Amino acid sequence: MKGLNKLGKVITKILEVFHWVGAALMATATVCSSVAPAWVKYFVGFDAKDCCGANLEVYGFEVNAPVVNGETDMVSFMLFGIGAVIILAMMAMVFRNLHLIFKKSENVTPFHEDTIRKMREIGVFAIAVPVIGLIMSVIIRLVIGVEAVETSIDMSGLFMGIIVLCLTQFFVHGAELEEDVDGLL
Repeated sequence: MKGLNKLGKVITKILEVFHWVGAALMATATVCSSVAPAWVKYFVGFDAKDCCGANLEVYGFEVNAPVVNGETDMVSFMLFGIGAVIILAMMAMVFRNLHLIFKKSENVTPFHEDTIRKMREIGVFAIAVPVIGLIMSVIIRLVIGVEAVETSIDMSGLFMGIIVLCLTQFFVHGAELEEDVDGLL
């Protein structure tokens, strides 16, 4: 069990750092899309085709941005980038909380108040990812136009968040039972 806990701590910390770096790079590319559009290619690689558009995707939030004369529409990219930065930050927070749960569980029961709060936050962050994608999809369609851009959203994060929130309730019940047992001793 200790080996699994150590592995979990290492993997979740690596994934957290990767997501923060991804969010920072995406934020830089988003700023470049409005200030210096030619620099975007140094941060993000995408295959832009006149016939099909440039396909941009992060955690199920997908935008097929229009391509004009071989160049991706930078307004579409900028709006996608804003959503991508927020989504990557939410996922970084998920992995941060997972890392803290692994770290805390070495010395304390899993029914600890902090663990329950962190699990609840993980559920909220997981639900927030598709909701942010939906909101950004609506904004992109309003700004660019319904016919000019194609968007899609994967709602599996919503269901995963609901599952985590339900599991959190079992941990709340476990904490109550543990408190009752400690009171009897």
